[in-house]
Amino acid sequence: MSFLLVISCAYAQDKTAQKYASTINQEDAFKILSVLTSDAFEGRGTGQPGAEKAAQYIKAQFQSYGLVAPVNHSYFQPLDLKEITPKERKITVNGKAQTFLKDFYATPNFFQDIKKNYHDFVFIGYGIQSEKYDDLAGLNLEGKVAVILEGEPIVDGNSLVTGNATLSKWSTQRNKKIAAITKLNPAAIVILDSNVYKMKVDAEPYSRTSLVLGEAEKTQSPLVIYASAKFINTLLASSKSIVSQISNKISKTKNPASFEFKAKLELDFTVNTNQLDAKNVLGFLEGSDPILKNEVLVITAHYDHLGINAKGEIFNGADDDGSGTTGVLELAEAFTKAKQEGNGPKRSVLFMTVVGEEKGLLGSEWYSDHPVFPLENTIANLNIDMIGRVGELYKGKADSANYIYVVGSDKLSTSLKAISESVNKTNDNLSLDYKYDDPKDPMRIYYRSDHYNFAKHNIPIIFYFNGIHEDYHKTTDDIEKINFPLWVKRAQLVFYTAWELANRAERPAVDKIDPTRN
Repeated sequence: MSFLLVISCAYAQDKTAQKYASTINQEDAFKILSVLTSDAFEGRGTGQPGAEKAAQYIKAQFQSYGLVAPVNHSYFQPLDLKEITPKERKITVNGKAQTFLKDFYATPNFFQDIKKNYHDFVFIGYGIQSEKYDDLAGLNLEGKVAVILEGEPIVDGNSLVTGNATLSKWSTQRNKKIAAITKLNPAAIVILDSNVYKMKVDAEPYSRTSLVLGEAEKTQSPLVIYASAKFINTLLASSKSIVSQISNKISKTKNPASFEFKAKLELDFTVNTNQLDAKNVLGFLEGSDPILKNEVLVITAHYDHLGINAKGEIFNGADDDGSGTTGVLELAEAFTKAKQEGNGPKRSVLFMTVVGEEKGLLGSEWYSDHPVFPLENTIANLNIDMIGRVGELYKGKADSANYIYVVGSDKLSTSLKAISESVNKTNDNLSLDYKYDDPKDPMRIYYRSDHYNFAKHNIPIIFYFNGIHEDYHKTTDDIEKINFPLWVKRAQLVFYTAWELANRAERPAVDKIDPTRN
């Protein structure tokens, strides 16, 4: 008797979910996406009028569905966002002027005017801290400038770090070195970059405007300068050493070669700063269970895109990420219909379209640092970024109309992946491709959309993605190329997964540590 009752209830719940999933359809999606990708929205560039139009449109949709405005009775969460444009970057070393993009470069990550002189330096080899080889052991870098080589020490074809011919992450991830050195509180870091001389070929990335969250100024210490061998050799004049001699010494002795020295490094950087109007758009659906409603499922997509280029061409971003934003809106409408008919989810659901993804995941970073609902109450994030096309790796394949890349579902929670697969098998039965979960993925897709700002706070995530295609980040990413039947399958899969997460007895357990974050 009780067994039959359980089966009956499960069947009824499936039928209920299917009822509201069916409201996610091609016709509604086309109407929404036609608005978001129209030329009137000017490519939805962050901080630009087109993005503001998109934000107002999304707000109106949330309002029409009956979602609650959760940010002090507003649907908008403003970002403290600044537009920073480099003006001057001047450096002299021991009185000798250095040429920007020939002798050194500093990315636009210098977010304020800087006028400083440095005199105390420590050369710390390759700047590596590992079990087999450690440049940092016993060093005092407090208030001094750390100077390091690129790569890692190689002797007879083998790395002193790994002990074999395989290079370590210290060679390919300079941020790993910067993070290790930063813990020792240096005043600045100078890194050898043998490719500085190539920067003149494409100077634009090093001189263009950057968008920066207001608090970033507090986190950009120490300063990091990438320098040529000539720059560093000039710096090393008092030590009577040059870069090649030091690296040869390390290879010969198989030991670090650190030493302090005196020099004069003068920086004079100036920037122009402009405050921008940018906002996330949030709509909230309160859960029906008196206890579980305090837990929140967050469903996200980014509504910004690339705006307009210097030629006046508009990047309408139909797939990236008009398709995901449309998905969030359609899911929001489906869930609110369910609640209006007495079938609302037990847990609360936050529908959020974020801004600034294309500029460095800025909107989701702002939310994760300034959450409207406590992060400890956030059970998971389902992030939708590009679900309207067939990616280049699936072109011509038999299952090209029935797949989705599912990224990160088991990085933090084994149960979340199991839930995802069970829901998919019961409903859409799409082919779930885990290609981008590979830690060796050269594209590092796991790190490249807004879910990551939840994952870094140990919140389980799933990132839904159709893969890169020929119109990615081009003016040709238009609505005419959206595969709406495939879009519906994918959006409904997200809905079914969200429905299960919002109604099941237990939240996904965080039972794993993501090794790729180390």
